[in-house]
Amino acid sequence: MAAMNLSDFDFTLPPDLIAQEGLAVRDQARMLVVRPSGPFEHGGVRDLLNHFSRGDVVVINDTRVSRARLIGRKETGGKADCLIVSDLNSGEEKDVLLRGKAFKTGSTLTFEGPDGVTLSAKITQWLGGAKYKAMFSDASLIERCARLPLPPYIKKNLSEETRYQTVYAKQEGSLAAPTAGLHFTPQLMQELKDKGVVFAPVTLHVGLGTFAPIRTENLEEVELHTEYFSVNPETRNVINLALKEKRRIFAVGTTSVRCLESAMDGSWEGWTRLFIYPGYKFKMPWAGMLTNFHLPKSSLLLLVAALTGWERILPAYLEAIERKYRFYSLGDAMLILRGI
Repeated sequence: MAAMNLSDFDFTLPPDLIAQEGLAVRDQARMLVVRPSGPFEHGGVRDLLNHFSRGDVVVINDTRVSRARLIGRKETGGKADCLIVSDLNSGEEKDVLLRGKAFKTGSTLTFEGPDGVTLSAKITQWLGGAKYKAMFSDASLIERCARLPLPPYIKKNLSEETRYQTVYAKQEGSLAAPTAGLHFTPQLMQELKDKGVVFAPVTLHVGLGTFAPIRTENLEEVELHTEYFSVNPETRNVINLALKEKRRIFAVGTTSVRCLESAMDGSWEGWTRLFIYPGYKFKMPWAGMLTNFHLPKSSLLLLVAALTGWERILPAYLEAIERKYRFYSLGDAMLILRGI
């Protein structure tokens, strides 16, 4: 069998289709429905009420995006753009990514919060590339001085940070939102529950690697980033009962899929490097997935292609582009129905 190449999973996206802000009403986003065959259907996120039925289990990722990005100044007066990539509760010394011109070990960065509080960080070690260790003057002040990290393709500051959190975000620890979940409102979730749909939360903390481009052409040689996942006992019971009763199980987002696929070997908590791309044999009999439109040649797009087939997904993306759907984290949605 010939090696599968990354360049096979490419498409051209007009830059003006990259959504820069979320809709005022989350569930008013458009939704493209992809079935195993036949024409694509065009509607809205609220049409989930017509696609989900009593007894269906909908797996959601309840991770919460941490306020981990700090914008401040170097001792020279130059700008310091700092992203904390280690646990915010791990003590005063943190692993950080620093964007900008070279930073010197021993130098101090200063950050100010909107309420006038000042936080400093001394660079203690260079770890290679843009990664350093930094000792913070008072880690308890990070929350007051920091902002949410946003994907590099979002150029506008959000008017409301909550728009980059799901309404069910609970477990602190992500550097990016599980964006398929951004389409849900409390009202829509309640309407689905009233219909008999069961929501099953899992946790996968999205790492910065989700935005890192894959640089290896042969997909069999790719080593994906590591992310923490956890499946609580209640959700385990819900999933196991649904499997026993052969009820449909849907995922909200690629992170929910990656979490449960990682857990299906019996490890309900841990760290995963699982890379899902076409040819992967799914352990969970997924009935479908709600997802956003992803970057070309990204691990997220490859997971979607594994679930549905690239020969089906590429025409769906091309039709979405033609009809000017909004792409990426704050954009519109795609509902994949596998027909199983």
